[in-house]
Amino acid sequence: MGFIEKVIEQAKSDVKTIVLPESTDTRVLKAATMIQQQGIANVVLIGDKDEITELAGDLDLSGIKIEDPIKSEKSTEYSSTFYELRKSKGLSLEEAVEVMKNPLYFGVMMVKKGEADGMVAGAINSTANTLRPALQILKTAPGTKLVSSFFVMVVPDCEYGKDGTFVFSDCGLVENPDAEQLSEIAIASANSFKALVNAEPKVAMLSYSSYGSAKSELTQKVIKATQLAKEKAPDINIDGELQADAALVPAIGQSKAAGSSVAGKANVLIFPDLNSGNIAYKLTERLAKAEAYGPVTQGIAKPVNDLSRGCSPEDIVGVAAITAIQAQNCK
Repeated sequence: MGFIEKVIEQAKSDVKTIVLPESTDTRVLKAATMIQQQGIANVVLIGDKDEITELAGDLDLSGIKIEDPIKSEKSTEYSSTFYELRKSKGLSLEEAVEVMKNPLYFGVMMVKKGEADGMVAGAINSTANTLRPALQILKTAPGTKLVSSFFVMVVPDCEYGKDGTFVFSDCGLVENPDAEQLSEIAIASANSFKALVNAEPKVAMLSYSSYGSAKSELTQKVIKATQLAKEKAPDINIDGELQADAALVPAIGQSKAAGSSVAGKANVLIFPDLNSGNIAYKLTERLAKAEAYGPVTQGIAKPVNDLSRGCSPEDIVGVAAITAIQAQNCK
């Protein structure tokens, strides 16, 4: 059973409610029926019921809840809550009412109110537009200072990682994290790996240096981040700074970082900046023919995830299943 099949089975074990606010896109409607019919999650679509039904055509929407922000009896309460959250930023109640007509904001407010467990969007919206409501309404998770992202990379015929499965982070959001932020990304990514892969994370803080083989401002950032991460989360197996080959290959790990409990065994790879992370995941995807699932967000109080605008219905189903597992692990 592959990674996404395992994720879907895990999602089915404790069914959550996922909001899909982009109901004007047929890919989303097709995915909604697949999610509902397979029992992966309960689905809520946001929009006008008649318009959604007409667009769906022969798709079976039975069992799928449809919420219309314009007609919903929840609109007044949602607008009031949003006003209270944002009035210090100069938002008026009238403006809050208008904002709540936006399906993305309405969907996130459903999650805020506990009427849904997570949201998936981005098929027709930018990353910024998808995540802005989540950051304004849900904010960061308790004990978390940073929202970041990761990819689950599944590399075929690979002897490294957890049977060829890795988490790469951050490859999508935080452009140039400082040592404090990098430590937060490492801890969050370890927890994400454990939740989604059901295996013990071994976290490598990557650099162009291993154990002081080079010294510069760049390597010092990674060394400091490693120290901070170990102090904050002593129960997580984290080590660095490590070169990529030392992190992955046992013989090289033993040579370059003797005594390390991570070197040669890493399954969570933390990149020092967005340049290196984004380049690495795309090279791995194309050259190693890896499956890349993400970017998945981490650090938001409740899960909201962004889709590629080129996504297929199957992609949406996969991200919804991942979001459901994140919801299962929300404290």
